[in-house]
Order: sequence, then structure tokens, then C-alpha cells
Amino acid sequence: MFTCAPDDQSGPRSAACLCHTPAFARLNRRLTQKLSSRSGASTTFSAFAAGSGSASTRASAPSDAPIAFTNVRVFDGKSNALRSGLSVVVNGNIIKAVGPAEGALDTNVRIVDCGGRVLMPGLIDAHWHAMMAAAPLNVLMTADVGYLNLAAAEEAKRTLMRGFTSVRDMAGPTFGLKRAIDEGITVGPRIWPSGAMISQTGGHGDFRFPYEIPAAPNAPLTHADAIGAGAIADGVDRVLTCAREQLMLGASQLKLAAGGGVFSNYDPIDVSQYTEAEFRAAVDAAENWGTYVAVHAYTPRAIKAAIRGGVRCIEHGNLMDEATARLIADNDVWLCAQPFVNNEFANPQPTAEAEAKAQQLYAGTDAAYCLAEKYKLKTAWGTDILFDPQMTANQGGMLTTLVRWYSPAEILKMATAVNGELLAMSGPRNPYPGKLGVVEEGALADLILVDGDPLENLNLIADPEKSFVLIMKDGRMVKNALT
Repeated sequence: MFTCAPDDQSGPRSAACLCHTPAFARLNRRLTQKLSSRSGASTTFSAFAAGSGSASTRASAPSDAPIAFTNVRVFDGKSNALRSGLSVVVNGNIIKAVGPAEGALDTNVRIVDCGGRVLMPGLIDAHWHAMMAAAPLNVLMTADVGYLNLAAAEEAKRTLMRGFTSVRDMAGPTFGLKRAIDEGITVGPRIWPSGAMISQTGGHGDFRFPYEIPAAPNAPLTHADAIGAGAIADGVDRVLTCAREQLMLGASQLKLAAGGGVFSNYDPIDVSQYTEAEFRAAVDAAENWGTYVAVHAYTPRAIKAAIRGGVRCIEHGNLMDEATARLIADNDVWLCAQPFVNNEFANPQPTAEAEAKAQQLYAGTDAAYCLAEKYKLKTAWGTDILFDPQMTANQGGMLTTLVRWYSPAEILKMATAVNGELLAMSGPRNPYPGKLGVVEEGALADLILVDGDPLENLNLIADPEKSFVLIMKDGRMVKNALT
């Protein structure tokens, strides 16, 4: 509701500023609640009309009666096969029961006959960029943040309608978008935000122009830093400050750049970034808040330095070797991998130099997945679509690429229950406490009804408009194409 700026942007806020008192915080919360009640918003409100997949400015709240999905086969997120002869009862935003179809149902239950279709958990993308996928890089680096939020909100609607009911956002200014979704102002998936990616000078998150170097001590923030897309931080003290700032803003986990990137301007893929002490500073800040640090890293050197610094999740890892895979396993670290191969789902590259970097990753992807399987790494999945709104339609299609290394059942388990376990690693910073990625009693009611068997035909996931006849998030139907 209210914000204030310090008198000196480079120094601490004035102790006399009323905006930072507990009384002001309580007043701000009360006014926000009043405005939300006037507009009809709630934390579980859906702006998609039940019975259609089209956007609407408002949708009526569901009835108080529980919903029973009957005549349904269930993929529960954990099993290798479908379970038949069950009904699934949703009460509020919780799965109340999963039991025999012949079991007695209360008279006030709303029956949804699923016609023998497959009910499964909502999909989870564990490496998504809600803001950075919604706009080209040149737009992201120059446009007003208001425009970027509107573009991201539209993409969030499409994300949800592709069946992705949860995303782990791995860098970008998504705090406002998340709040708007949670309050019912717009619709989209649940978001686990990392906030700004913390990067060293010349690292994966440094998009300054050469003429801005050397930077004066009092130089203004870059556009990327100012809107919260990235944070340039060098040295233990500055890394610690930036980490604490993202946690203050609401990060559920932190993201640092530990090595070279494809889209970044200055760092070859082989470059290792940050010292063990700098990683440890961010890890200490995260652990003090009960959460963890994830890092962008491809190479053995970058991965090893991050693990020595206490990092708990490696994003990508495409160029790791056997010793690195063994280190990941020995330290019980997660690997959030992406099937980067040179196919129709590959991120288009803007320059020949970036394309050459991408080719390096493509060459290592197969070995990385084989090592992950050999050492039984805790392997999550995400897309990492960047800077191309047209590519986001391939979100489900990118999941099907995993058939090179996994069975359809293993792939769907990865995109549901396994990814749900990674989301839960945020501990007390988890913005949506409750079990996700499974169809079982007590889990949050994020569900998809599939017209077909995705364990037999995984390509159904790549065509959500046709294949997903019903999508439920938080106990509310955001799409219902059943007659």
C-alpha cells in the first residue's frame, strides 16, 4: 500500500520514518485487507470461469460442497502405473480422500464423472522465469517495469492453462506478480520466487555496457538491478547484503551465478564465478532464514566450488564429469537439470557466439543425464525458457524430450512428486505449505484431468489445450471442458 524512500538512497533509512514502524505495518495490512474485500479478491480466487478455458475478469467462488471425481483412473505422482476403481474427493483446497469408487459419498458432494479419463497432479516446472520468459531481452532491459508485469501476467495465465500449477522462479522480479496471483488480481501458477539473481562483476548476470566500466562508487543502479532482475555483488559483505535483501523481499530460495552462461555477454562457459567464501555468505544468510541457495553452473569447477560453499541445488550441470556427479551424490545436493539438446525446443540464440556456447551444452547433456542416473542423483526438471514469449508454448513439449533417458512414468514423477519435494526444501519460507505433486489424502488440490493415458502417450502433455479437459488449482477449477 505505502512506500517511502530514504533521504539518501545510498545510506540507511531515517529512524524517524513512520513507514518502518510496527504500527504502520499493521495499518498497511488492514487497509490492504479492506481493499481486497471490496474488490472480491482472495488468496484462492480464480479469474478463469469454471466450465471454460477463457480469461474472465471474475469467476464465482466454488460451492461449499466437496467435489468427487468419479469414473477416473489415477496417476498419483509416485507410482509407475495408473490406479483404477478410485474416486478422488476434494474439500476446499485439500484432497480429502482417495478411495474405492464404490465407497459411500456424502449426499452434498458434487459429482464429476470423468468418463474413464486420467486424473494426475498439476505439473511443476522447477526452473522457470515468469518475467524473463515473457519478453525479449532487449525489452526486458529497457521497458518500464509496469509493462513487464502486464506481459508476465498474461504469460502466467497461459502457464496455468498448460497445466503447470506451480513454478520455481529462478531469477526475475516476480514478487509483485506472485502477490497479484495470490490475491486473485490475476491468475497463474503458484510461484516460488528467487528474486534477483546474484552475480559477480562480469558474471552471468552482468548485462552492463562496456562504457559503464569502471563503475563509480556512487553510480546509479543498472536497469536490471533497479527492477530486481539481477544484483551485481562482489565480495563477502556485498553478497551477504544482496542475499538478505532478496530474503527480505520474499525469496523462497536464493539464486547465485556460479559460472559462465549462454545469454550473458562477457563470460565463456568455462569461467568459474564466486569464491567459496562468497558462496558461504549467501548460504549463511539463507540458512538463517531456513532455506537454501541454488546456483547456475555447468562445469565441474563451478559446481565443486559451490558445493564446498554449502549450496544445496545445482541448476543445469550439463558439463559435469564423473567426479562431480559423485560429489553431488556424496553431499546429498539436488540437480535441477534441463534437457538442452539441439531440437525444436532449444532457446533461439541472438548471436553466433551465444550459439557456440549453446552447442557446448548440447554436447554434454546426454552424459550429464547418464551420470545423474548412474549416481542416483536427486534430479528435478525445469525448462529455463528465456527471452522468447513464443517459446513458452513448448513448456510441456520440453518435458517430453526426457524420453531420451527416462520412461514416461519416470518423467511424470519428476515433473510432479519429485519437483514437489524440491519445492518443499524452502522449509519455513515455502509460500504454500502443504504437499504438492501427488494425488493423495491431505495433499493440496492441484489436479489435471487428461483425455488419454500420458503413461502410454507422453505427447499428450505437449498439447494441453486438447488433452487437458480439466485443470484445478488450489481446489478451484480454472478449466473445465467436460460436457
